[in-house]
Amino acid sequence: MSETRHVRTLFLSDVHLGTRGCQAAVLLDFLKVYEADTIYLVGDIVDGWRLRQSWYWPQSHNDVVQKMLRKVRKGTRVIYVPGNHDEFFRDYVGSNFGGIEIEEEAIHRCADGRSMFILHGDKFDTVVRNVRWLALLGDWAYDFAIWLNGHIARVRRYFGLPYWSFSQWSKDKVKRAVSFISAFEQAVVTDARRHGVDMVLCGHIHKPTMRTIDGVLYINTGDWVESCSAVVENEDGRLELIHWHQVADAFAPVSVKELSGELVA
Repeated sequence: MSETRHVRTLFLSDVHLGTRGCQAAVLLDFLKVYEADTIYLVGDIVDGWRLRQSWYWPQSHNDVVQKMLRKVRKGTRVIYVPGNHDEFFRDYVGSNFGGIEIEEEAIHRCADGRSMFILHGDKFDTVVRNVRWLALLGDWAYDFAIWLNGHIARVRRYFGLPYWSFSQWSKDKVKRAVSFISAFEQAVVTDARRHGVDMVLCGHIHKPTMRTIDGVLYINTGDWVESCSAVVENEDGRLELIHWHQVADAFAPVSVKELSGELVA
């Protein structure tokens, strides 16, 4: 890709390196286009759960790690906020690995003065926190849905159809999943209000969105398994939710207004 876009801050989560569902090559294309002063890695970047069961680490996954380390060497500040799948990093909060800072949670100040609370979000998932075996079963079911996604995507590409996520569609259609997402978002916003911030950014549920809830701007970065999405802060503090599958061919993002009918000023 020939074009490069510089932004003030880049937010990524739920890459799940170490799994077959991770779209590492797609993420590499994205990282070739976007340069940032600061990058927040908002959890589940490496999938320790899956790697403990069976080792899977192709070259493209190693390339993502090397790409991030190169950005650090060139002066980008990288802050890693661990999630539940890479919870082993929580033992090293306050440490620095290869220039990457490990933090449990973070407060970010945007260029326009607004404050943002950053966390992965798994602490609000009672299944993950309290019933680990059920979370692992759900993880297996999710992996199956992602495997099916790959086959559907190949067929759609063959017929010249745009990308479509079966797993995301199924979550949107299951009433209990919709109810869980709503409860999760409300819990995250309630916690953000306690911190007295203007907005909160998280990952965990693989549901990219940007909307105001109870006076707090709630942002979820999505993931790099299904949605291939990220959030960027421009030099003036304006935030954009990037759906890479929608804009990759143009090598440039579209605004939130074009994506969802809403531009966050």
